[in-house]
Formats: sequence, structure tokens, C-alpha cells
Amino acid sequence: MTGIEIVLLVLLLLAVATAARGIRTVPQGEVWTVERFGAFTRLLQPGLNLIIPFVDAVGRRMNVQEVVLDIPEQSVITRDNASVAVDGIVYYRVMEPAKAAYAVQNLQQALTALAMTNIRSVIGEMDLDATLSGRERINSSLLTILDGATDPWGVKVSRVELRKVEPPENLVRAMNLQMTAERERRATVVRAEGEKAALILAAEGRREAAMRDAEARERLAQAEAEATRMVSEAATGAGEQALRYFIADRYVKAFEALGTNPAHKLVVVPMEAAALAGGVAQALELLRPAPPTATTTPAPGAGGNPWNQG
Repeated sequence: MTGIEIVLLVLLLLAVATAARGIRTVPQGEVWTVERFGAFTRLLQPGLNLIIPFVDAVGRRMNVQEVVLDIPEQSVITRDNASVAVDGIVYYRVMEPAKAAYAVQNLQQALTALAMTNIRSVIGEMDLDATLSGRERINSSLLTILDGATDPWGVKVSRVELRKVEPPENLVRAMNLQMTAERERRATVVRAEGEKAALILAAEGRREAAMRDAEARERLAQAEAEATRMVSEAATGAGEQALRYFIADRYVKAFEALGTNPAHKLVVVPMEAAALAGGVAQALELLRPAPPTATTTPAPGAGGNPWNQG
């Protein structure tokens, strides 16, 4: 091999090395930084890019897609001194690759430490009950804090989610007992309210029934009074005999209803039969038509009552 051939071979190898150092292909979803003698100069976008060989070099390869970062589980103390195990995830995206590459060292590690610190801070200001029931509030607070803190790094935090918020086992058992007692208390209250409502309805029903009974009694009394008035008016001309007839008639009807009742096997009459017979006789006597008026003078010794004559 002659000297010319050796020179050409060296030149060819140098050209290949120069092309290899000067041509860069950036994949989609990434942005590379270019450093010239260690100083940042520009960014390489996805696709084919050219740099000055042996002068420029690729610095940091930044992923500009949305990244899901796992937050390790940690024990957090709430404001009421309860310990809970918490972990979560953070969604972020590099918006300014130059800042993300040089404003912070190890971006994911910095984001993880920042998220864990703020989780302890936010939950430490809340009671256990508020922590267990307020995940949305915690997520919103963490999102606001992390997004503001990572803005100087050229990073946009789009979402923060707590995956697990669990108290210790002994506290879980105590909470289950408390929940059971609370449910029993609510059931007792519901039963008591139902019984109270039933008693109120029953009392109102009895009151309405009593009112209806009182109204019926009042109407009956009014009817009795009206009947008595009518009998009194009808008996004005007959006098005491008409009243006796009315009383005897009522007595006979009452005795008839008592005697025909199938529930009574024995009927005790607390009155003398003679009195009943006398009353009936007087009633019949009242109903007998009056005899014609005599035109002759009654014989001596005869009674002054014409009803006693044959």
C-alpha cells in the first residue's frame, strides 16, 4: 500500500468519524440539548440534526411526553396524631427542556422528594376523618403546590392522585366498632321515631273517634230532647196518664230487646211485675175511646167519673 492510499484511507476514516459525530437522529417525544465545550447552546428537535463535530456534543436527553411518577409509600401523622400510610402518583410534563435539564439535578428524584414532603405537610394539617374523606381536597392542594414549585424547572404538573390512605390495623378495628355503634344508634333512633309517630297517629285516631262519639251522643241527646218535647206537647191535654203511657212503652221495648238478646241466658228484672202490669193497664186505659156523654143525671151512689159506668 502506497503512501497515497494510506492518506486516503485515513481521510475516509476521519470523514466517517466526523459524520458520526456531526449527525444526530432524535426520536419522537424527546428533545436533546447541545453543549459546546460544556456550555448549553441549543436544542435538537425530533428528526435528523447536524452539529459541529468535535466541538458540539449532545448534553441531556429530555423526555417531553407526559410522565407518570410513582410516589413511594410513607407514614404520615395527621393533626390528631393518627398514623396513616400514604402513596400516590404524579403526572408531569417537561415544557422547557433547557430549564428541566440544567435548573435541577435529577428531575424525577427532585419531584419525588417534593411530592413526599408536601404530602406530609398537607395531611399533617388535617384530622384523620378529614384525611380519609377528603382525597379530592388533598389532591387539589398538592397539585397547586407542586405545579407552582416546579414552574422554575420548566415542568408542568398536570395531576396528583393519592392511591392509598390507610390507617393502622388497630385504628381500623376501632373505626369499625365505632361505625357499628353509630349504625345501631341510628337504627334505634329510627325505631323510636317510628313508634312515636305510631303513638301520635293512634292518639289522634282515638281523639277523632272520641269526637265522633261525642257528636253522636250530642245528636242522640238532641233527638231524645226533641222526642221528649214532642211527647210533652202531645201529652199536654192528657196529663199524667200520657206520661205514664210513654214511660210504660219505653220500658216494654227495653225489656223486649233485653229478652231477645241471644247472649243473655238469664234475665233479672229489678222491678215488680205488678208495677209493669199496672203501667201497661194504664196505657191501655188511656188508649180506650171515651164513652158518649150521658144526658141523664147519674143515679145516687154512682161515681162522678163516667169511665167507671158499665
